[in-house]
Amino acid sequence: MEFTIKQIAQLLNGEIRGNDSLKINQLAKIEEGKEGSISFLSNPKYEPFLYTTASSAVIVSKDFEPKKSLATNLIVVENAYDSFTKLLEEYQKILNYSKIGVEEPAFKSESASIGEGVYRGAFSYIGKNCKIGNNVKIFPQVYIGDNVTIGDNTIIYSGAKVYNDCLIGNHCIIHANAVIGSDGFGFAPQADGSYKAIPQLGNVIIHDNVSVGANTTIDRATMGSTIIHEGVKLDNLIQIAHNVEVGRNTVIASQTGVAGSTKIGENCVIAGQVGFAGHITIANGTKIGAQAGVLSNVKKENTSLTGTFAIELKDYLKSYAVFKKLPQLEKQLRDLDNKLSEIINESLIYER
Repeated sequence: MEFTIKQIAQLLNGEIRGNDSLKINQLAKIEEGKEGSISFLSNPKYEPFLYTTASSAVIVSKDFEPKKSLATNLIVVENAYDSFTKLLEEYQKILNYSKIGVEEPAFKSESASIGEGVYRGAFSYIGKNCKIGNNVKIFPQVYIGDNVTIGDNTIIYSGAKVYNDCLIGNHCIIHANAVIGSDGFGFAPQADGSYKAIPQLGNVIIHDNVSVGANTTIDRATMGSTIIHEGVKLDNLIQIAHNVEVGRNTVIASQTGVAGSTKIGENCVIAGQVGFAGHITIANGTKIGAQAGVLSNVKKENTSLTGTFAIELKDYLKSYAVFKKLPQLEKQLRDLDNKLSEIINESLIYER
């Protein structure tokens, strides 16, 4: 695929400084640019590469002024980083949404309805009574169980599994080997020490514009729904347990685990390897650092949390009771130190 610099500038509402007729056929880092590629400059640390890059065009912000002569052409935009991100998005759409039709062998139940512009890869499976929207892309070896609904322009990459009765909205991305709707971890202890499985009869609802990373699992609810709200971004290797709810525009990094029935608010930022206890509520705007363990409700919005350790439970509870009071204890210690200094000074004066 080729585009002229002029066509790209029109897409980005940018101003061209240089030759607008040159052809662009690839994207590249500014330090690795070649003829026919387009790069961007937003970090001043990379400015020296602008004067040596072989890229045919470089996207820069409007407040940037080169300090040396250039061998490349510039596309001047409001914000170079945002504009290059938009270009990446458009390029990805061209790559992904260009696929259409059915690769054989592929299975679709007769009772399933399929929209227009759908791609179904080889060895994909679509179960009974499914509703697949327009321009959905189902890559090879995807399994879609019975009674599943998938909205328009959603992409499901190779090897992903969507179990029965789950709902996925519009403009979602489900990456390779993700599992949507597997059984929640529900087992009842028995008198003889064994465990009996509790039927998981609910489903998973994923709203619009959600991204689910590779090998991430979202368990179906015991009853009702596990809900991922609009705009949520889940990294690879995340575990979302049954009856969890994740609020709008929350982002969660890799290897985080969310135990059952926990409610995470909107616009939260959760770093890698965070662990959530079950049946707790996390307020909107909460930020949680890597490897933190969250054991209780976070009630105040826009709170920042971090820290974790594992010791004997009784010792931990005693230590945590003290840890929460450390700021107060530190203040008391400083006050005592100041009073002691005053007493010592008064004593020295008296002795003189």
